[in-house]
Amino acid sequence: MCGIVGAVAQRNIVPVLIEGLRRLEYRGYDSCGVATVTAAGPQRVRSVSRVAELDEQVRTAHFEGVTGIAHTRWATHGAPTVNNAHPIFSRDALAIVHNGIIENYEALREMLRAKGYEFVSQTDTEVIAHLIHSLYKGDLFAAVREAVLQLAGAYAIGVVHKDQPHVVVGARAGSPLVVGYGEGEYFIASDALAIAGSANRVSYLEEGDVCEISLEGVRIADRAGNLVTRESRDVQAYGGYGDTVDLGPYRHYMQKEIFEQPRAISDTIPALDEAFDPVLFGENAAEVFEGIDSILILACGTSYYAGLTAKYWLETVAKIRTDVEIASEYRYRESVPNPRSLVVTISQSGETADTLAALKHAQSLGMEHTLAVCNVATSAMVRLTEFTFLTHAGREIGVASTKAFTTQLVGLFILAVTLGKLRGHVNAEQEAGYLKLLRHLPAALNGVLALEPQIIAWSEEFARKENALFLGRGLHYPIALEGALKLKEISYIHAEAYPAGELKHGPLALVTEAMPVVTVAPNDALLEKLKSNMQEVRARGGQLYVFADADTHITSEEGIHVIRMPEHYGLLSPILHVVPLQLLAYHTASARGTDVDKPRNLAKSVTVE
Repeated sequence: MCGIVGAVAQRNIVPVLIEGLRRLEYRGYDSCGVATVTAAGPQRVRSVSRVAELDEQVRTAHFEGVTGIAHTRWATHGAPTVNNAHPIFSRDALAIVHNGIIENYEALREMLRAKGYEFVSQTDTEVIAHLIHSLYKGDLFAAVREAVLQLAGAYAIGVVHKDQPHVVVGARAGSPLVVGYGEGEYFIASDALAIAGSANRVSYLEEGDVCEISLEGVRIADRAGNLVTRESRDVQAYGGYGDTVDLGPYRHYMQKEIFEQPRAISDTIPALDEAFDPVLFGENAAEVFEGIDSILILACGTSYYAGLTAKYWLETVAKIRTDVEIASEYRYRESVPNPRSLVVTISQSGETADTLAALKHAQSLGMEHTLAVCNVATSAMVRLTEFTFLTHAGREIGVASTKAFTTQLVGLFILAVTLGKLRGHVNAEQEAGYLKLLRHLPAALNGVLALEPQIIAWSEEFARKENALFLGRGLHYPIALEGALKLKEISYIHAEAYPAGELKHGPLALVTEAMPVVTVAPNDALLEKLKSNMQEVRARGGQLYVFADADTHITSEEGIHVIRMPEHYGLLSPILHVVPLQLLAYHTASARGTDVDKPRNLAKSVTVE
């Protein structure tokens, strides 16, 4: 969601800025732009198309510069128009790019209008531009530092001014920003991926930091105004920026990432060695884990469904009370804090604004024991939590999460077994069984991926539908939720998921022969109950599409379409059963001709509330 790149160099920096935007396209955006600094003032090119179109404009105009900022915008305040696209100017002297949302922009706008500033966009960003311009007295670094003290909300910004043509100033609060170090040139970016290759080292700015990059180097001030040094790290060593993003034989990144799941899961579990050891989560995890009496999971979207699945595992295997909260709701209600609870946050990027805010809220309530399940080692979430389980999904480009979700599930299952072992509920024989299940999981997933041709046949039917129901019971209800989310995210088909037992409490009214009902049917203790729910659908003429374990004795007949899963996988069955739901959503979206990797209105990394 939104991307920032900025640079100061002694060469034409525009190609670097454009390449940085191209690398950030996966985050989701609906406009983009680039600005450079000249003696006459900043100049810019903006587009409401893709970065490729912006690049074409830049080449045609021979647009160049040694200092510049660039941006991909996901619209919040104001429609996705050229006039609202970043960079935003103030009086043709200053240009700014901004990620985040300024909550007090209305009051600031009225104050600035009273000072004679005219607003030509609908964005909250223009308020920041005019505010900094109003405070500028020859030192952009000082003006930005003064301005951000008046901002409420979240921001990462990059600013340039015509009077300092070799300076870019950045600042962050609630939204990530990094500083990059090259050979005599310097960068800022919202993601180190954007500048990898040009910068060989990066520093992650802390909350409230303001930075200045120039040909002389970098200076950083903290929220209090003190000059500070932030640790720099090798770009390649932190974050996996050498991973290939080539599509290879696949049509879309989402399809590629679905098929990368066996490897991603294999990469996530090797540290287990021969035992579930608390040290996997941190050096003193054993001591802390032994003292907790409950779990609080905070997450959004797909990660929330991973948390709902984990609740079943944690309470079944570890016998520990577990609550799962939607992060965007958690801090806006009165809750009962428990200092002996382990707060678990789940996020692919580790920069999800709602989840970060919920984490900080939990910490402010005295819940100091925290664990991040995350895919990015250098993320804000990892830096904020006491413990970490890093998934190793590799870079995920498609907006609809696939391999990040299944590797999160692996990490959460490992947590459940580890806690179960510490609490005396998992014996040596059970531990060995769980290890065996995990190690065989990549091979089992390959068997599920082989079902793709059968799923493609189903997708041709689904592509003609506008509504669908998903059913699951127990441990597989969150998987039904995830399947419905995937279908609506990328195919734009309205899809809802329910515990199958809830059908007769309302959703059954929707069932007709035009309504496909996708059913997750593992051979578990709830199978016979599920079969009864399926009969309720058939009696109303509904069309059932069932992913059934081989030994469920569910067979295809009129109104019942069955794809057989290769094997039943016990407690880890959700990880297998979600994969065909991912494939169904993917191939349905492909058949409908939607933008699979960049679905409308959505962003990969949600860095605003």
